[in-house]
Amino acid sequence: MTVYQILAILVVFYWVPMLFIHLVGLPKVPRLKKVLDPLADEPLVSIIVAGKEEEASIGATLQSLLAQEYRRIEIIAVNDRSKDRTGEEMEEVKRSWEGEARFEVLHIESLPSGWLGKNHALYQGYLRAQGDYILFTDADIHFTPYAVRSAMAFFQELKLDHLTVSPFLVAKTFWLRAFVQFFLYSLCLLKWPWKPNDDSQHKEGFGIGAFNFLTREAYEKVGTHRAIAMRPDDDLMLGMKVKQAHLKQRMGISPELLQVEWYPSVGDAMRGLEKNMFAGLNYSLWMVLIATLGQLVFFFLPFLAMFLPGWEGWLYLTAVLCNIAIYLLYTRKMTSYSGLEVVALPLTVLLFLFIFLRSTYLTLKRGGIYWRGTFYSLDDLKLRK
Repeated sequence: MTVYQILAILVVFYWVPMLFIHLVGLPKVPRLKKVLDPLADEPLVSIIVAGKEEEASIGATLQSLLAQEYRRIEIIAVNDRSKDRTGEEMEEVKRSWEGEARFEVLHIESLPSGWLGKNHALYQGYLRAQGDYILFTDADIHFTPYAVRSAMAFFQELKLDHLTVSPFLVAKTFWLRAFVQFFLYSLCLLKWPWKPNDDSQHKEGFGIGAFNFLTREAYEKVGTHRAIAMRPDDDLMLGMKVKQAHLKQRMGISPELLQVEWYPSVGDAMRGLEKNMFAGLNYSLWMVLIATLGQLVFFFLPFLAMFLPGWEGWLYLTAVLCNIAIYLLYTRKMTSYSGLEVVALPLTVLLFLFIFLRSTYLTLKRGGIYWRGTFYSLDDLKLRK
C-alpha cells in the first residue's frame, strides 16, 4: 500500500465522521431572537469597553451602546494608554450624552508588570462597575438597539452564568471574506461551538471578545481577569474558566444584533493575528508541528490528490466534498454570505498556514509579542499562561 493510499484512508476517516458530527452538533448553537418588548426584570448591566488606538471606531461603538433599548445600563469606557484621539473620542461622546445611563470614562496612563494591556483595562473597568451583570466588549462592535435586551432575555430564560455571542463579521473584499470564513471554520473544527452548551461537560468552554456577558458572581468565581492577566486570547480563556468552574454557559450566534469589521484587509488580519496564533497552542513547537502537518494532510492534500487514479482518488474526493459541506454549513449558520468563497478554500488553507507560521516565527525571533504598541516577553507569557 502506498503512502498516498494510507493517507487517503486516514483523511476520509477524519472527514466523513466530522461531517455527521457537525450536522448533529451545529443546530445546538442557538441563534438569539430579537426581543422588542421590555423585560419584566431588567437588572443593571455594566458594559465595559476598552480601547487602545481605536479613534476610528470607538465613537460609533459607544453611540450604539447608548442607543440600547434596555432601561438599566452603565457604560465604562476605558482608554488604555492611547496615543491617538481614542480618549478624546470617549470624552466627546460623554459630553454629548444626556440620557439616564451612567457613563464613565477611565484613562489608564501606565501598565503594571504582569498584565497585558487589554486585560488590565477590562479589569480596571470591572473595579468601577456597579451592576450584578457585566458585559465585556470590544471597541469596534456595532450593537443594534435590542442587543442587550435580547441577550438578557435569553440569559434569564436559561438561568445562565455566562453567555458569549458570535457577531456577524463584516468583510468587504472577496479574499478577506474567504480568509475570515476559513479562520472561523477551522477554529470551530478544533473547538466545537456547541460543546459549551452541553451542561454535562465541564472542560470545553468558549468566549468571544465581542460579547462576553456574565454575572458578577461568576466573573469573581473564576478569578476575574487577574487569572488570565497574560493571555492574549483572554476572551476564549475567560470562557474556558467559566466552564471549568462548573458554571452554566451558552455560546450563541446573533448576526442581527452584533456586527464587527474584524479586519479591514488581509494584511491587517495577518498583523493582527501575530499575537495570538502561537499563543493558542500554548507556545509549544510540538503543537505547531502537529497543527502544520494536520493542515497540509487533512485540508490541503485532498484538493491535490482527488485527481489520482484508482480508489484513493475517490477517497480524497469524498474528503473534499465533506470539507466543503461543513464549510457551507458554517457559512449559512453564521453569515449572510453566499458561500461562493468556498472556491478559494485550498488557497485560504495555505494563507492561514502562512499566517500561523509567521506568528510563530516572529514570536520566537522577537522573544515575545507586540500588542498595541507594547512588548510582552515570551518568558513572561509562558510563565503566566
